[in-house]
Amino acid sequence: MSNPFNVELRHCTDITPVRQDIIDVYADARAPLLHLPHYSVERFAERLDRHAGESGWEAVIGYDEAQPVGYAYVNTLIENDRWWSRMTEPLPHGFTDISTVALKEIMVRTPWRGTGTALRIHDALLSNRTEERVTLSVNPLAGDGKVQALYVTWGYEPFNGQRPSPDSPSLTAMIRSLKQSPAC
Repeated sequence: MSNPFNVELRHCTDITPVRQDIIDVYADARAPLLHLPHYSVERFAERLDRHAGESGWEAVIGYDEAQPVGYAYVNTLIENDRWWSRMTEPLPHGFTDISTVALKEIMVRTPWRGTGTALRIHDALLSNRTEERVTLSVNPLAGDGKVQALYVTWGYEPFNGQRPSPDSPSLTAMIRSLKQSPAC
């Protein structure tokens, strides 16, 4: 499917010039949930700042002319990373020894959903990563399960669960190789 919008993708490894653009997209896309503490803009900004200071932080932001329309960002997972420690089930021995990048956030504003913009941002972000695999977590109830189903079409498989904070929803942890091409 060709993208009906003229979305330019920009890579960055410094949060400073894009922080507000990412927050603006988040606030717009999450508007119906912002009243919940876990989803508040303030809590998101705190997470964003923390993630931006972690190892291997990188983002791709999509712009339609000057308007930011979507973003995704990742961090390299390090040994004993809290990402792994929040899993609900014990991980198999050696599971965390494989180099892995965590897709911490991917968000696209409503008018650009269903256009292929999210996949373009995702693929651009992961295209030059050196890790062997990528992991993400998703609320299995998001979009009545459609978000998790979309990630399956991108090659992700569920492998565990997560609960990042007491007021967050229970999440499904998913993983895939970075050596494969996702199905479109």
